Amino acid sequence: MKQIVVAIDFSKHSIHALELAITIANVIHAHIMMVWVDKPDSDDSIFDNTDHEHRQEAKQRLEEIIEKYGKMLKKGKLTYKLRKGKIYKEIANQAKYNDAYLIVAGSHGVSGFESFWIGSNASKIVTYSPCPVITIRESFHVKKTISKVILPIDNSTSTRQKVPFAMDFAKCFCSEIHVLELQSSSLKAVRNKVTSYATQVSDYLTENKVKHVVKTIEADNITTATIKYAEENKADLIIIMTEQEQELSNIWLGPYAQQMVNNSPIPVMSVHPKELDYLSK
Repeated sequence: MKQIVVAIDFSKHSIHALELAITIANVIHAHIMMVWVDKPDSDDSIFDNTDHEHRQEAKQRLEEIIEKYGKMLKKGKLTYKLRKGKIYKEIANQAKYNDAYLIVAGSHGVSGFESFWIGSNASKIVTYSPCPVITIRESFHVKKTISKVILPIDNSTSTRQKVPFAMDFAKCFCSEIHVLELQSSSLKAVRNKVTSYATQVSDYLTENKVKHVVKTIEADNITTATIKYAEENKADLIIIMTEQEQELSNIWLGPYAQQMVNNSPIPVMSVHPKELDYLSK
C-alpha cells in the first residue's frame, strides 16, 4: 500500500493536515505515518532528563491522536515516528525512507504565527521533500472528496511535468481538472508557448478520459490569478511545480511556488521537476 507522511507538531494546523491525509488515504488506500521531530534548543542543557520527558509526552499525545483518528482510516494503519534534528530534513528523510507517495503538512502562511514549528517550516519541507507535498491552512474546510483540481500552466519548461500525477490523483477522486492557461507576457512567442502547453495538457487529459475544462486567464501576477480563480470556482486543490532554484549550495523554492505555499487559502500540492529530483537525495 502507498504511504502518506504527515508532519505533526500538535497544532491545529497539523491536525487539520492529518484530517486531509485521512481523506486522501481512504480513497487511494494508503497507510499514514505521523512524524514528530524533536528540535533541540540547546546542546548544553543542565537537565539530563528533559529530552526524555519531552519525547515521552510527545509519544503520549501521538497515541491519543491514534486512538481518536485511527478508526477513521478504512484500509490503512495510522502510526507515528519520532525523529530528532532539523525539522524539514527529518520529515523529508522519513518520507524517503518510507518511499512515501505524499507528504501533508499544515501551513500558517505569512501570518507571523510561530508557536508551532510545522507552519514555519512548510516551505522548507516542500523544498527538501523527495515526493509531492500538500500544504494546507487550518481555515480550509476538509471535505470527504476532492472534486475540483486547479492545474496552472505557464511558460516554464517543467510546467507539464505535474500533469501525469494530477491525472492519477483526479482519477482516484473522479475530480474535474481546471487547466489554467496563464498568460502573463505580451510577447507573442511566449504566449504561443503557453497556449501550446495548455493544448498539449488538454489533449493528454482527453486521451486518458479525464474530465477537464480549459480557461485562459490574463495574469499580471500568476499567483494571485491562480488563487482568485480557485476561490471563485470553490476548488479543493491547486497543483503546481516547485520551480526550485539553485545557486552554489543554497536551494530554495522559486518565487511562484513560495508565494503559492505562503498565500493560498486552498491546499497546494507541490511537485518537483524530474530533473531536480537529485537535490533531495
